[in-house]
Amino acid sequence: MAGALTISTLNNDTGVLATQNGMTGIAKAWVQFNGTGTVTINGSFNVSSITDNGTGDYTVNFTTAMPNANYAINVSISPNYAGAYAASPAINATGTTEVAPTTTAARFTTVSTGGSTFDVKYVNVSVFSS
Repeated sequence: MAGALTISTLNNDTGVLATQNGMTGIAKAWVQFNGTGTVTINGSFNVSSITDNGTGDYTVNFTTAMPNANYAINVSISPNYAGAYAASPAINATGTTEVAPTTTAARFTTVSTGGSTFDVKYVNVSVFSS
């Protein structure tokens, strides 16, 4: 069966169902940004801004808060063509210091294979939550 479904309001038994929180298995937020120089968002959903906390240290700020701080964040980055390739980003961390996740923001660092933080041109972040 082919066709389209168009509705003006989607409700659940407790009232209006926010689009972002109404579906499971989809990203509740995502952003692609340039993390070098002045941080620039190239595309996003449910991300109000990026905070540049220092070299290779970023905070993604959500437009609409997550329902709790138990979300999953995935970060992928482009390699550092000037030298070492990036290792896995350290989620909710600043260097070696743990930072507790919040419902309104997620913080992470980008770290080279040598262990030092560095700015990355292409940073991709997706957040999944209940």
